[in-house]
Amino acid sequence: MSNPEEFRVMEKGFNLSQAAAEADRCLLCFDAPCSKGCPADTDPGTFIRKLRLKNITGAIRTIKKNNILGGACAVLCPTARLCEKECSATGIGRVIEIGKIQRALIEHSWERGIKVLEKGKPREQKVAVVGSGAAGLSCAAELAKEGFQVTVFEARPEIGGVIRYGVPAYRFDNDFLKHELEDIEELGVTFKRNSPVEGKGGAEKLLLEGFNAVFISPGLWGAVELKAGTAGIKGLYNSVGFLAAFREERFAELGSALTGKRVAVIGGGSVAMDCAESAQKLGAADVYLVYRRSFSQMPAEEDERIDVLVSGVHFLLLNQPVDFVTDSRKTLTGLKLVRTRLGDKDESGRRRPVEIPGSEWLLDIDVVVEAIGNKAVNDSPEWYPQVKVDGRKLIEVNPETGETSVKGIFAGGDIVRGPALVVEAVQDGKKAAAAIREYLSGREE
Repeated sequence: MSNPEEFRVMEKGFNLSQAAAEADRCLLCFDAPCSKGCPADTDPGTFIRKLRLKNITGAIRTIKKNNILGGACAVLCPTARLCEKECSATGIGRVIEIGKIQRALIEHSWERGIKVLEKGKPREQKVAVVGSGAAGLSCAAELAKEGFQVTVFEARPEIGGVIRYGVPAYRFDNDFLKHELEDIEELGVTFKRNSPVEGKGGAEKLLLEGFNAVFISPGLWGAVELKAGTAGIKGLYNSVGFLAAFREERFAELGSALTGKRVAVIGGGSVAMDCAESAQKLGAADVYLVYRRSFSQMPAEEDERIDVLVSGVHFLLLNQPVDFVTDSRKTLTGLKLVRTRLGDKDESGRRRPVEIPGSEWLLDIDVVVEAIGNKAVNDSPEWYPQVKVDGRKLIEVNPETGETSVKGIFAGGDIVRGPALVVEAVQDGKKAAAAIREYLSGREE
């Protein structure tokens, strides 16, 4: 197993001088297309222009005013297919590395103690935010800037949702997250850890307990399974539990389970890449990434796929897992697979994997990590029984405001969209905050 210290700290980014040099390559477009490419309206065209003019504080203010999680988004967002994809420099030379500039400015603000946000004039009205992921934190910060009294209820011991428990620290470390959260707390937001809002109507009861509005953003903590009835198989993990254990630094436990073992990770998204890379770092003898489509059709970003491939992970493409093989002690010994070919396009626009009859085979394996998707926790609709949900237990909202079917209750993030990007959750929180402000302003006496 690698040195545990390597698991705890992410790679350094640009310093301010490097960020300024990168910004100097910007074409300073009028009506910058990069700004239109950011789902959270972080406005890179403006903060890069301000950095070019040596207005560093102004550049930082632009980021934090528009995106309270500007640091997290700079690290975790797939900028290559968002703001950077729209960069006008693409047709001339190398694209401007917007994410790295953004991260450098945010880290500089922490190093120098630059404060750019202020609390709004205090209001009497109180808002409860259920869940401390990106959507909840964004909504809480926006409302706090308007002077509302905001309390964030988090069921887990630490704040941050998926960016705290679902991303390995070597990609997004605790120190970085701590600074992001401090910026939000300084706005006056109250965090209540180990405070689940569960049980029959738990979220709805908040309206009866003195809160004037509620924003629901509990995320998706259920794991999609290959098949039912697999509980208790030794050596079988889901991505939620696996990455949470990694983030909680249970390295001895994970190392004991994985070091020297043959590990298969099922899936082709960013979470699967994180699981495969983490297994590598924990000392697995061989790591197989099993995916039913082709390399180009993986939902993970291209750079993620290449990094994992170069690291030594074996990609078993066009293979569909169908079952697990265990011994008499219910210990995992193999993964049954069937080869696939690509057929016609499905609703996602990708070619559908079609199983090839008679191509079944067995991969000898010791550990399997299922990273095939997240879903709403089974009993989550019971927490807000009056709120309308769809067949996947996702909350139905007005997409422009986050309003649910219950007056005074709003929602956003993955519990509305399904698995999505951090930057999209930030935008959900911003939209809901604006709607909550309008809703409560109409109720002021």
